[in-house]
Order: sequence, then structure tokens, then C-alpha cells
Amino acid sequence: MSTVETQGLFGLSSREARIIGGASALMAINALLMYVFVVTPLAAINNYLFAVPIIGVLVYGAAIVGGEVIAERGINSNNVGLAVVGLVILQLAFGIFGAGVLSIAPRERQLLILIVTAIIVAMLTAVISGYVYARSKTFESWGTGANYSFLGGVVAIAIGTVFPPVLIVGFFLIFLGFLLRLGWEVWQVRDERNASVALQTIGVYIAVAGVFVHVLQLVMRVAARR
Repeated sequence: MSTVETQGLFGLSSREARIIGGASALMAINALLMYVFVVTPLAAINNYLFAVPIIGVLVYGAAIVGGEVIAERGINSNNVGLAVVGLVILQLAFGIFGAGVLSIAPRERQLLILIVTAIIVAMLTAVISGYVYARSKTFESWGTGANYSFLGGVVAIAIGTVFPPVLIVGFFLIFLGFLLRLGWEVWQVRDERNASVALQTIGVYIAVAGVFVHVLQLVMRVAARR
């Protein structure tokens, strides 16, 4: 691949624009699925899974990791069908989870809540991306930190399953994990010029979707108090 890339909107290279555009499109589809799923029986799945919190975390975690692995294998082997299967799993996992969170709000407020969430996530993404692009250093440690944060979150939620006050710790650790992974993915986009655009698009999408569903829960809490 040539090291010379054309510059597009906001100074992004054509490659960066394709990754960001692709990830944004996947996230837009997810938000739409949340809005559609919330009026179907799928929105009740969270109630069953999170009756035992650690079960819900493990099921959704397995779906996200499994979907990512399948999509990556499909891309690496040029198997479009397999890649699509992986993406469908990811879309369903984030879509069903988000719909379950959104179902608590009245239908007439759900679209506004999704829009507010999208704006906040866009701002967080811009801040993290701006920081990464402003620093000429490696962000490999953010990837490691994300993994430890995810692991700590799972452990905290396992403890919180029997001692509920610890659940909030698990929530914020997993939220932090997705924020760190987002920074790591942005760094990969910045520095890994010869990496697969499709793989990086999926990576950024997963990180943004993870941040989205956590911000959605926070927005729901604020909305419930009004």
C-alpha cells in the first residue's frame, strides 16, 4: 500500500475516512436496531439474563468476542459470508442489549434519549481521538489497560451478584475498558497504515458501540430522575 494518502474532510486521509465512515454506519444501524427491537419481545431478554448479573455479562461478552472473532476470520480468509455472520452477531448483541436498556423509557422519549446518547458518545470519541492524534507516542498500554479493566469488571460483577453494591464498580470498570479500547483503536488507525481497513472498522465500531450502551445507561438514569 502506498504511504501517500489523499486528504479529505477535516484533514483525514481517505483511509481514515473509510474507517470512520464504516464504523459510524455500523453504529447507526445498531441505534436503529435498538429503536426497533425495543417494541419486540427481544427487549425483555435483559430481564432474564441480568436476573443473575454475571450471567448477563458473560452471555453478552461471549457474543461480542465471538462475533468479533468470526468477523475477523471471515475478513482474513476473504469469506464474505463468515464476516457477515460475525457482524450480525455483533449487531444483535449490542442491539438487543441497548433495546433492553431503552425499554425502561416511555416510547415517546426513546428517540430523544438515543439522540442525546449519540451526541455524548460523539463528543467523547472526539476528545479521545483528539488526544491520541495530539500525542506522538504509542498507546499500546491502553489496549492492555482495557483488557485488565474488562477482567476487573467481570470479577466485580461476579462479586456484585451476591453483594449488589459492588455492581456499580463492575459497570464503571467495563465502561472504562471500552473507553481505553476506543483510544487504542484510534491509535491503531493513526499508526497502522498497512492494517486491514475492514478489521480496523470493526474494531472501532465495537469500541464505540460499547461506549454507546454504557452512556445510554447513564442517560437513562438521568432521564428517570426527571
